[in-house]
Amino acid sequence: MATFGFIGAGNMASAIVRGAVAAGRDPNSIAVTDVNPAARENLAVEVGVRALPDAADVVQESDFVVLAVKPQVVPDVLPALGDVLRATDTVLVSIAAGIPLARLSELAGGSLPVIRVMPNVNAQVSAGMAAVAGGDLATRAQVEEVVALFRSVGDAIELEEKHFAAYTAIAGSSPSWVFTFIEALTKAGVKHGLTRAVAARCATQAVLGSATLLTAQAGAKSASDLSDMVCSPGGTTIAGLLAAEAAGFTPSVVAAVDATVARDRELGV
Repeated sequence: MATFGFIGAGNMASAIVRGAVAAGRDPNSIAVTDVNPAARENLAVEVGVRALPDAADVVQESDFVVLAVKPQVVPDVLPALGDVLRATDTVLVSIAAGIPLARLSELAGGSLPVIRVMPNVNAQVSAGMAAVAGGDLATRAQVEEVVALFRSVGDAIELEEKHFAAYTAIAGSSPSWVFTFIEALTKAGVKHGLTRAVAARCATQAVLGSATLLTAQAGAKSASDLSDMVCSPGGTTIAGLLAAEAAGFTPSVVAAVDATVARDRELGV
């Protein structure tokens, strides 16, 4: 079994580690470190993985090292690890948003396999979505190993890096918009006499159930097909849907994706 090390023990790294162990990965095959000793020790105690004092130790004891730090500190962290990464033939896996493969390789000093992953927040409940792209030196087996790791906390696909900006919008950023949609439904329910708790519960379950139904119908019915199924001729649903479209529902979603893609490309320059 391949060994994985995590540099950073924040929310995303912790979610991935918990999911991997819950899916059957040996806790001893996972090492974690963090600048906050309590963060790494607490995670180690919780799930049985190994806590190590610094990043170099993690690199030396891992086949894959997941760089799970904030994007703004990557230019400080990676150069300090370049020599040990190359000396150990460790695969560098980055989940830092907006930093392309070429830049990651450059910061690490080049000549090492690099894999870029973009997960989303739903990994915290093992319902995440992740895109995985391997650099030129990453082998097919290495990429597949990383895909398998992220499938332990939801779903993961291989995706060419040129599509990462679009993916970031529709899967990385979109949970924020879904939460906002649920909040809007909740407020509308309160407007029409429901308590906030009841409205929020109903709206949340409706979104969850709709996603579950669409997943179950994959390959048989599209989102549009299922929408039509709910819209009875002359009924309440089509009246509400047409009102939403008149208010700019679909164009606003497309505009949100456009703005996210543009910003992602700015950050990746």
